[in-house]
Amino acid sequence: MKYLIAGLGNIGSEYSETRHNIGFMILDAWAKASDIVFTGGRYAQTAETKLRNRQTILCKPNTYMNLSGKAIRYWLEKEKVPLQNLLVIVDDIALDPGIIRIKPSGSDGGHNGLKSISEILGSNDFARMRIGIGSEFSKGRQSDYVLGQFTESQLTDIKPAIDKAVDAVKCFVLEGIQPAMNRYNTKAGKKKESNSE
Repeated sequence: MKYLIAGLGNIGSEYSETRHNIGFMILDAWAKASDIVFTGGRYAQTAETKLRNRQTILCKPNTYMNLSGKAIRYWLEKEKVPLQNLLVIVDDIALDPGIIRIKPSGSDGGHNGLKSISEILGSNDFARMRIGIGSEFSKGRQSDYVLGQFTESQLTDIKPAIDKAVDAVKCFVLEGIQPAMNRYNTKAGKKKESNSE
């Protein structure tokens, strides 16, 4: 049984550990803790690990956020991973920093990475984990905000959320989407329906 865990972000040192790259940060934390290494491949950097008998592929697309679907489709097909075993990790400005929301499907919510995946796969029926990054920006400055670094106060919430998110992904692989939702979805912190770009 195979699973594809896709953490979205933008490649390049200028984007490292920016708010929009929370998906990369979560997969990097997992890899570091598990002593596994990402290697370069077509459309993505990937790393493999096993959770019990479940082969798990961690995927960081190198296509930039707006073309994430290209990488996801390629790796789903290459590794013959069924759609129900895909989990996509993204940032969300509609949630306070560190808030986790896992859902089995849904709209892209204005997130360009999810939009690309939905368009290329022709479906919204894939699991996604949204990590709150807050929305402390003035009108017209959303792009600058999501592509900027976390503030010190935000990091207070983000750092433990990253560890919790890794545990949530493992729960998704080992037990399924419903237990992961029940155990790891944060009960409060939603502010609005719109999402990051």
